[in-house]
Amino acid sequence: MLHRATAGDAFHDSGERYPQPQCHLDTRTSLLKDLLKWAHGSVSDHSTLLERQPILWLYGPAGSGKSAVAQSLCQTLAEEGRLGGSFFFKRGHPSRGDAKKLFPTIAYQLAVLLPELKQHISHTIENDPAIVDRSLSTQLHELILNPCRKSRLAHPVPIVIDGLDECDGEHVQQAILRAIGNALSQENLPILFLLASRPEAHIGETLAESCLAENHRALNIRQSFEDVRKYLEAEFDRIHREHQTMTAVPLPWPEAEIVQRITQDSSDYFIYAATIIKFIDDKRFHPSDRLDVILGVGHSISEPALNPLDQLYLQILSGVPEDFHPRLLQILMLVRECTMPLRDICGLLQLQVRQLHLILRGLHSVLDVPGDDWHNVSAHHASFWDFLNDPARSGPFHIGNAQCRKNLAFQLLKTLSSNLDPNTW
Repeated sequence: MLHRATAGDAFHDSGERYPQPQCHLDTRTSLLKDLLKWAHGSVSDHSTLLERQPILWLYGPAGSGKSAVAQSLCQTLAEEGRLGGSFFFKRGHPSRGDAKKLFPTIAYQLAVLLPELKQHISHTIENDPAIVDRSLSTQLHELILNPCRKSRLAHPVPIVIDGLDECDGEHVQQAILRAIGNALSQENLPILFLLASRPEAHIGETLAESCLAENHRALNIRQSFEDVRKYLEAEFDRIHREHQTMTAVPLPWPEAEIVQRITQDSSDYFIYAATIIKFIDDKRFHPSDRLDVILGVGHSISEPALNPLDQLYLQILSGVPEDFHPRLLQILMLVRECTMPLRDICGLLQLQVRQLHLILRGLHSVLDVPGDDWHNVSAHHASFWDFLNDPARSGPFHIGNAQCRKNLAFQLLKTLSSNLDPNTW
């Protein structure tokens, strides 16, 4: 019963999320060390970074590396056998965006990890199979807190919730926070919650409420330029080593000045560096040619006020032939609003699969385009949708304007009418 109410694709090691974002070797080392101390319950009384609080709010802008940090923390704790549970929210996803699955999913993972909890959680489900449909607060108390209290846990049990700002809606996000805050203010249990999200005002305001204010610590995930540089150097080295077309290109590649320029341009966006690597690493192009395109960012875009990430997204999208732009916007709107396989997108837009692949050929650094027809097309990062939804940022690639919606609606009606049996009229 509990298994059917869980979102297995929200686990830190779920197959759907593969390859999961994680911190590159030798990056975020200080932050991860402090987070592990907190998760182990071994934070010293003199710590200047973290305090002995049961709730830790890790916040930062889109693309700053929150999910990578949360993933790396989960992997280390799981290897130690100490990860209580994890849930990685994803906006618009049928299960990973559903807050009602949060606490049943955590409870399921706790039951698997700790046999002493399993019998109590199973007993709760047997007595009340409808518990998975109750309020968030009731689920938390009955599926997690009460079993933990009865089991007399001897060591801290860390639970990681990433992307809190990506679930259902603001009121639901606040309800999750209040349920956790009220529970931990009344119970003295060794349960720890790491919550990662963007610094949204409603989340910060809720954490300032009485039930949460004294039980949480906020931690800004400030980016280290040194970490970005290490990441870029390692990835450029890998690309040079793995691409057969790079054998004639001398090392060091690229020059240190170029690596430094990209590092500085990354600003507060780790996703900026990661997107550049995906763009250059595309096996259908020569890495040096792709790097030359990147080095042109900021020169072909006339708006100097754009931040580097917006410039990068514009540069990548501008690489799509202009004749394809109307179809591209329709595809992006469908992918943004619906979760559907590639073949269904082609059917709705009356495109052949090869045509869709041709349109999206240069966008693999921002979109996950499956090699088969049965898997979903999706964006690598939520910041790409933020960009496309803001007309001031995306300009001609804005997907929220009335004309784009009208064009898509016309195309869908055309598809529908062509599939209707005239004998039914």
